Amino acid sequence: MTIPRGGVPSPKYQRLAADLRRRIEAGEWQGGAQLPVESELEHHYGVARNTVRLAVDLLVNEGRLVRLQGKGTYLKQQPLLDHRAYAPARVPGQRDSLAAPSEVYTTEARAAGRRLTVDFEMLVVRARADIAGWLGLAPGEAVVVRRQLRMTDREPYSIEESHYRAGLAAGTSLMEPEPVPGGDEAALAAIGRTETGGVDHLVSRMPGPAEAAWFEIGPGVPLLVQTRVASDRRGPVRVIETRYAADRCRLVYGLGEPVGRPYDFR
Repeated sequence: MTIPRGGVPSPKYQRLAADLRRRIEAGEWQGGAQLPVESELEHHYGVARNTVRLAVDLLVNEGRLVRLQGKGTYLKQQPLLDHRAYAPARVPGQRDSLAAPSEVYTTEARAAGRRLTVDFEMLVVRARADIAGWLGLAPGEAVVVRRQLRMTDREPYSIEESHYRAGLAAGTSLMEPEPVPGGDEAALAAIGRTETGGVDHLVSRMPGPAEAAWFEIGPGVPLLVQTRVASDRRGPVRVIETRYAADRCRLVYGLGEPVGRPYDFR
């Protein structure tokens, strides 16, 4: 078999990677299956061993394949996990995902047959310029950051950091170095700051060295960064920045009342 040619000339290994990518997306190999060994691909495509290795390297860096020492190359075992970034309440009077984001993560992982674990940290730092602007602070003012490091089946999944004005958090359970029973939403409700709305800012960027190390991702996998500015009727309450590895998360937004409720996880 020859490698298909596109409209624009490209290196042979890139065309080989494109065809392997096409076959993966077409379901020729299912998640967790072993990719044919290099000698088979070399014979099948009529290319040199180095071309095969470069093509496979590319797909490993994209997070589609995983190399296991002494065993071979496999498709990524775990599929993308959908995160319901926002959806309307399913029935009148029921809370939506803005009101209980912690519960949503647990429900989604359980529905996908995955186990969610969370490590927690609380720290006080100087606010970045963008965070300060959203919270109505001067750059460099102190903010309380409550950080959650989430893993699914021991695979790094997301880093969430909730930023609060120090004056708002002072004297509340938000200053405790452990999770709040019922989530931070319960602590906010206790001081009369129940969130009623939010604006999401979505970007994709490459990870820094520390982020790449924690997520255990290859050099070609970007991060999805969701920054939510949540407010109540008095103004901004907190800024929640959540980073996901793009090879293991898909953000889902529900609008209106779509038939079949594709954002409904049960």
